Parts: sequence; C-alpha cells; structure tokens
Amino acid sequence: MDRQLDVVVIGGGQAGLAAGYHLRRLGLDFVILDAQSTPGGAWQHTWDSLHLFSPAAFSSLPGRIMPPQPGETYPDAAHVVGYLTDYEQRYDLPVVRPVRVEAVHRDGEYLRVESAAGAWRARTVISATGTWWRPFLPAVPGRAEFRGTQLHTVEYRRPGDFAGQKVIVVGGGNSGAQIAADLAYDTELTWVTQRPARFLPDDIDGRALFDAATARRRALDEGRTDTGGVASLGDIVAVPPVREARDAGLLKAQPMFTRLTATGVEWADGTHAGADAIIWCTGFRPALSHLAPLGLRGPRGHIPTAGTQALREPRLHLLGYGDWTGPASATLIGVGRPAREAARAIAELLDLG
Repeated sequence: MDRQLDVVVIGGGQAGLAAGYHLRRLGLDFVILDAQSTPGGAWQHTWDSLHLFSPAAFSSLPGRIMPPQPGETYPDAAHVVGYLTDYEQRYDLPVVRPVRVEAVHRDGEYLRVESAAGAWRARTVISATGTWWRPFLPAVPGRAEFRGTQLHTVEYRRPGDFAGQKVIVVGGGNSGAQIAADLAYDTELTWVTQRPARFLPDDIDGRALFDAATARRRALDEGRTDTGGVASLGDIVAVPPVREARDAGLLKAQPMFTRLTATGVEWADGTHAGADAIIWCTGFRPALSHLAPLGLRGPRGHIPTAGTQALREPRLHLLGYGDWTGPASATLIGVGRPAREAARAIAELLDLG
C-alpha cells in the first residue's frame, strides 16, 4: 500500500537536507528519498583534491554552521560529507536510502512518487536531485575516433592516474581550472577553453559570489538593470592550488580545438596536439528525468518556475538546480533561502502555515 505524506523530497544531498530542516520546523509530515547508500550527496563522489570556494562558516546549511577543518581555510569534500552526515543526524531528518525515484505521476489530489523500493503519495513534492548525475558532453567532431581515454569531471579522481601522460583538459570554469591545476605537475598538460580564461581577483571567494548572485536576483525581481551577477566578475575562483599553478606559469589556456583525431585534437589552422586522455569539464544539466511524466519541460530542459514552484504544477517545487530555482541555490550557502521559501509555500498550499 502506498504511503501518504504531506511532502516527498527527492534527493538527500545539501538541497534536500536544507528543505528537510525547514519542513521539520513547520511541522509537516515528510520523507526524504535519497538514491545514495550513504549521506553526503554528490560530495562523496568528487575528485580527491576538491576544496570549497569559501571558508566553512560561509558554507553552511540553515541552523548549523559548518565547523572549520583543522589546517584548511577552504574545507575539502570529505569535510563536507562529514558535515552533511552530522546535519542529517542532528535534525533527525527522515531520510530513506537507497531509493532511486523513477517517476512522478499525477494521482488525483496527490503526486505519486514511484521507485523500485515502492511508491509514496504526496500532496506536494520537492525535487532536489541536482545536476551531478547528468554530465554534459559537447558534440565535437571526431569524438568517436579518439583512441585514448575520455572521461568527464564526474569520473576524474587524482593526478596519479595520469602521471607521465599527455592530458587535455577541456573547460574554462572552476572544475576545468581546478583539475588542470591538479594535473599541471605530473602530466604533459594542455588546457583548452571556449573563451580566454577569466580568473576572479584573488581576494574573491564564494562569499562574494553569493552576494553577487543575490544582488542580481533582487535587481531582476525589482525590474532594475541586470547586474550580470557572478558572470560579471569572472569564471574561475582563484583558490590556492589554482593560484599557485597559474602563478608558476602552468595554467595557460589554449583556444578550443575544432575536432578530435585518433591520436589527439586538431585546431582550425591544422595544428595538432597528441593526447593519451581528454577530460571534459564541460558542465552538467539538471537531473529531471523522474519528472518527465508531468510534461513540464521548457526551454533548455528547465521546468518554468516562479521561485522554486513549477508554474504548471503548483504542487511541485524544484530546489538546488541553479539560479533559476533561487540565487546560488546550487551552493551550500545559497540553498537555505529558497529551501525556506519552498517550505513556506508548501505550508500555505496545504493550509498549514
């Protein structure tokens, strides 16, 4: 028999936990369904050297400040996993795992959430599945011809796996810069970006980025001129490893190549670079396949929303997918506010708040 609840939260990473915190405070009956077998969301699957862009105190979920990591200004991914595990336990959040949600259907006054572990009927649903599980690979000519190794950010772990090899890192964002810096000392590195690399000033970290994203959203909401948000500042946060590799002259971006060959890549002028491996740091798309039965997809694969609420299905909220579901909502520090707004909107819809 289906279990009936006020809210089902799909996803037990940082966005799902932030939602759970606010739902708990409002006294709603809810469950968090997490596809992972252990706490920590996508943070438990990142590369070994990944660090946050901000100090711990500025990387916190609502209600609980992240403790500092001894010896580190910017905490590493393992520290974040520990923090999320503690957060889940501290607030006794009702996480059920591993449960991979396969589909959400309309079912009268309920939304039916289906999984291999059973089904739940919810008066409202918060989808918080993020983007990590849907890596994007660009359609570059010749990609199928390349005989070396190709992998995406999600599959990269450590530079030792490529020691002594010719490696091409593709991508001018933070992941591309950090992985290129990681590989700069032990490989023959070529770093390729779509446009010239734009480093933020060295004194800017995630705190400033959150403020910029929030200011942009406020300006747009008030009908004022678009401030440009984070994109107006640059693309790459100069965290210490990136800064060190850049200052040592090891991070010199090349323009994007036009095609892959069997042995490497080729530019429009015929220049060729050999490669044993290509690492595509080319971003992600929102992981929303479970919502396909609702028929809500809009441009660029996004579901049109007002804040976090789906415009064509008011019982559905989307949380943590990027600025379109709340300023900086894909970050630890940024997800708290849209999570609170989603919980309040749900309480009002259910006439409980």
